[in-house]
Amino acid sequence: MTPRSVLIAVFDGVQSLDVTGPLEVFAGANGYVAGGGLGSPAYEITIAGPGGTPVRTSSGLTLVPGADLRAAAAAHTVLVPGGEGTRSGGEAADEVTAWLRRHGPHARRIASVCTGTFLLARAGLLDGRRVTTHWAYADALERQFPAVHVDPEPIYVRDGSVITSAGVTAGIDLALALVEEDIGREAALDVARHLVVFLRRPGGQAQFSAQLHAQLARRRPLRDVQHWITERPAADLSVERLAARAGLSPRQFARSFAAETGMTPGRYVDRVRLEAARRELEDTGAAVGQVARSCGYGTPEAMRRAFIRTLGVSPAGYRQRFQPGAGAAGPHG
Repeated sequence: MTPRSVLIAVFDGVQSLDVTGPLEVFAGANGYVAGGGLGSPAYEITIAGPGGTPVRTSSGLTLVPGADLRAAAAAHTVLVPGGEGTRSGGEAADEVTAWLRRHGPHARRIASVCTGTFLLARAGLLDGRRVTTHWAYADALERQFPAVHVDPEPIYVRDGSVITSAGVTAGIDLALALVEEDIGREAALDVARHLVVFLRRPGGQAQFSAQLHAQLARRRPLRDVQHWITERPAADLSVERLAARAGLSPRQFARSFAAETGMTPGRYVDRVRLEAARRELEDTGAAVGQVARSCGYGTPEAMRRAFIRTLGVSPAGYRQRFQPGAGAAGPHG
C-alpha cells in the first residue's frame, strides 16, 4: 500500500477538535494497517502552519505544527479546519488562503471542516460547487460567496474532489468516510469502534434533529407534548389532540407552543415525521409504504411530497444515497 499524504493546515484561532478529530481517524487507520500486517502506513500525516510556529486554538490549547506551511507542497489530501481564525481573518488565515490558492488545485482531494469552508471559498476553490458548513454560518457563507451553492443541512457533502463538512465532530464523520473510501469499510469500522463513534453518519443526514431545530418549551406540559410527538410520529398529532394532552384549548396551545418553541405545532410535527422517515430509510430495508405509515404520513404519496418539498428528492432517491456503493463520502453535487 502506497501511503497517501495528508496535510492538515493550522493557524491561530483554529478549532482544536477540527484538527484532532480527523487526525485521530487517520492515525487510527494507520494503526489498523499496522496491526493487520498490511504493509506501510495508509497515511503520511503532516500538520503544517505558517512559519511552523505554535498556534493558539480558539479554546486556548497550543498546537505545535510539524512543518512550515510556506514550504509545503500540495498533498494527496489537504484538510482545512475551521474556527474563529477563519472568520476574524488575520495574517495567519490570509497565509493559509494564499497557500490554498497556489496549491489547492493540485491536491487530489481537498476537504474542510466547519468554517474552514470560508478559507476554501476565499481561495476560489468552491465557485459553482455545492458545499456545506456549520449551520450557524451557512447564511454568512452564502452572502459572502454568491457563486457557491450552500446547503446547510448535511453533515458533509462531496462535489468532485472537494469535500466540505459541518461543524466540529462532523470532521470525524468526513475522515471516516475517506478512510472507508481509501482502505475499506472494515478499516473505518475498526477506527470508529476505537473512537467510540457511530459509523457512519451518512453525509446527507441532517446536522441536527427536530428537537434541536426547535427550542425546548419552558412549561412542563408543553415539553411533555414535544416528547410525546417525537416518540409517536404515527399517532394523531392534530392540534386538537395535542392541546388536549397539554390541558389547553387548541387556540391557547397553538399560541403557547409557537411562543415557547419558535415554531408552530404543525411545523414541529412535520420536522419530527420527516426526521423519523429519514432515519428509517437510512437504517432499515422497510418498504417505502411501510415507512410512510410508521412515520404518520398515511400514504407513500404524502411522504413523497414532503421529501420533495423539503429535501428536493423522493424517498426512494434519498434511500439510494445510503446503500452500499452509493459513495463513501456522501452525496455528490
